[in-house]
Amino acid sequence: MYTILAYAIPEESHDIMRTALDERAKTVFCSGKNNLLGEISGNEYDLVYLFTGNSKADVALLEKVYQRIPHTPIILVSGDENPEAVVTALKIGAFDYLGYPVSASRFEVATSKAFEHKALRHEIAYLRHKQDIVYHFSDVIAFSPGMKQVLKSLEKFAKTDSTILITGATGTGKSFLSGTVHYNSPRKQKPFIKINCANIPEDLLESELFGHERGAFTSAEKLRIGRFEQASGGTLFLDEIGEISLGLQTKLLRVLEEKCFERVGGNKTIYADVRVIAATNKDLPEQIEKGKFREDLYYRINVLPIRLPDLRERRQCLLPLAQYFLNKYATSLSSDVRGFTDKALEQIQQYSWPGNIRQLANTIERAVILEDDDLIDTPNLSLPAEKGSKQPGETQIHGINGSLIGQEKELILNALEECLWVQKNAAEKLGVSPRALNYKVKKFGITHPNWRKHR
Repeated sequence: MYTILAYAIPEESHDIMRTALDERAKTVFCSGKNNLLGEISGNEYDLVYLFTGNSKADVALLEKVYQRIPHTPIILVSGDENPEAVVTALKIGAFDYLGYPVSASRFEVATSKAFEHKALRHEIAYLRHKQDIVYHFSDVIAFSPGMKQVLKSLEKFAKTDSTILITGATGTGKSFLSGTVHYNSPRKQKPFIKINCANIPEDLLESELFGHERGAFTSAEKLRIGRFEQASGGTLFLDEIGEISLGLQTKLLRVLEEKCFERVGGNKTIYADVRVIAATNKDLPEQIEKGKFREDLYYRINVLPIRLPDLRERRQCLLPLAQYFLNKYATSLSSDVRGFTDKALEQIQQYSWPGNIRQLANTIERAVILEDDDLIDTPNLSLPAEKGSKQPGETQIHGINGSLIGQEKELILNALEECLWVQKNAAEKLGVSPRALNYKVKKFGITHPNWRKHR
């Protein structure tokens, strides 16, 4: 059930609000500036109604409330519908503005819009991380006994609020499954925020996690809301937690134990009700022995441990995953490729996939781009030789078909993939001009979904 805070709403409207909202939300009424600020500091609300006038004090109060809960919709209720006052309130950050008195139906409509807006924003935030969404565990491809057991455990874990630690090699799907856990938890209507601790410089990671006050350091020109604050009420996924410095580990331990923190450069204690899912490809007990990871933090995040098996440990999943990625990329690239030759299927099954699911996905994407027929064959899988072996259909130089044209096309594809399909960066890597690379891209018919809007 949603929670709503109603500040200074006249008593004659309390019953109207209860009638309109009680079936879908719990409404808390309060009055007094200090009570309001105490409520939003110590509790998580999905929506705030503020009864205000047109005074400077009311404008200042709105600014203060918005600064503290920038991700919570705020609806103003006022008997003064001065156009300038409405514009000012909306510029500050109010979600809506209702003229008093307000009918039950108007309360209901405004509340519904606010909740829909908040849910949509959470969904967009999730999609922006370019993470495929699988909302149901039953839709996750799992045919091996080990992977079935993993999903069975995660489905149970999702129903709790306890911290989950997902371990496993790079590319096994830790980030992917964290989203499935969130969307099957009681927090699914609240934010799902991800942060990769290895991708952010150590001196900036604290600000990313906890936010900072304006002027906290040289480049802090305005207040920044950290990931813990953004995720309040929802789930925070800490990827590569083993990369966090010992000093930051101490602060993280406090947040997990006390549910509170201070922004960098600030002294106000902020409370955030966040469910944490952590992931790492490192052996944390070994890191503890080396003095690189706090033992108390390890026990705090290792409440519900889960290990994802390597792809070579789940052979029954290989071909279904390969077909899934083929369908996905054939659709996004508008390709006619629909399957694999028998030799390609055999090579996929025999290969050890050291890069796990991520390597399989990249391999299939490249093969779909390269393949001119409707079935992917072994040359276009372009799998690197494993130690002490030579892959079927693979030449000594790992060319596409042994021809100079084929080798050139593969070289370009390798550079584009390593540069995340940014042609300018790929051209620099290849030592050619962007114009020359663009000519080759058109010549070989190379395309990618990210380029569509530019072509």
